[in-house]
Amino acid sequence: MRPMLVDVLGAPYSAEKIQLTPDDEGEVIATLVFRPAPAPIGAVLQIHGYSDYFYQTVAADFWVAQGYDFYAIDLRKYGRSLLPGQTPAYVEQLDTYYEELDAALEIISKRHEHIVVSAHSTGGLTASLWVEDVKPPIAGLFLNAPWLDMADSVLLRTAGTAVIDQVGSRQPKREIPRKVTGFYAKSIAEQWEFNPEWRPIGSFTVHAGWLRAVRRGHARIGKGLDISCPILVMASRRHTNPETYDDPDQHRTDTVLDVEQIRRKAPLLGTHVTTVLIDGALHDVTLSHQPARDQAFAEIARWLGAYVNVAS
Repeated sequence: MRPMLVDVLGAPYSAEKIQLTPDDEGEVIATLVFRPAPAPIGAVLQIHGYSDYFYQTVAADFWVAQGYDFYAIDLRKYGRSLLPGQTPAYVEQLDTYYEELDAALEIISKRHEHIVVSAHSTGGLTASLWVEDVKPPIAGLFLNAPWLDMADSVLLRTAGTAVIDQVGSRQPKREIPRKVTGFYAKSIAEQWEFNPEWRPIGSFTVHAGWLRAVRRGHARIGKGLDISCPILVMASRRHTNPETYDDPDQHRTDTVLDVEQIRRKAPLLGTHVTTVLIDGALHDVTLSHQPARDQAFAEIARWLGAYVNVAS
């Protein structure tokens, strides 16, 4: 068994390093964080989104209470896995992440047969493609505000994507200019503690090669996947773009992704999709203010009971 050390979050969290194939920036690792449940009926693997990492202990509290051993992976070049000299969050193909997801699943499968995957935002896009391509033996897939398409006009989604495809191919590490207010991360920081070097208020720099990979993933979603396990897609009821931090919508809506777009795209993921929209929820639904957070967890528990949990 690989060595597991006490995690930066402290007990009862532990962490183990997963050595991955080196790339042009040198050594590459992923990190698997673990918290045991008292009498587990299965395990859950949580996958974070862009410019993010695992710190959402409130989600771990929920899963452990449901009887699931909790695992969360910090993907390569994120959080605990970000090494000196690396370009944060950078890959040129989303299936690059399959290496660490496969490795994490192998570790978890040695202890559990009943496994659920939980993924947020860009992690939801990656997880959906991984489940489609690799077909891991999982019991269910929970997608927390998955990034299934660009939240722009049809013109920008088509012409803009063509430009990104060209630039991403020829100059993959070219920086993509964008306006980032930092409001969303700031609102999260008011409730939850995290490392600003691993989850920067202003977000990581977006590179053309990475965005090209994301848009290619979006194109696959648009054509439809054929995931067979039960899927729960959850998002806020509303999307807004507040111009000031004091706007109340900053603290009760998804200010990152177009939730109507998520709702429209969700049925394309597979044959057994449940979609739930939560009033007052943030982009990461599990980090929302109350009562939205409790409602979200209640809906996840209901879905688990109806479609996922093993009958006793």
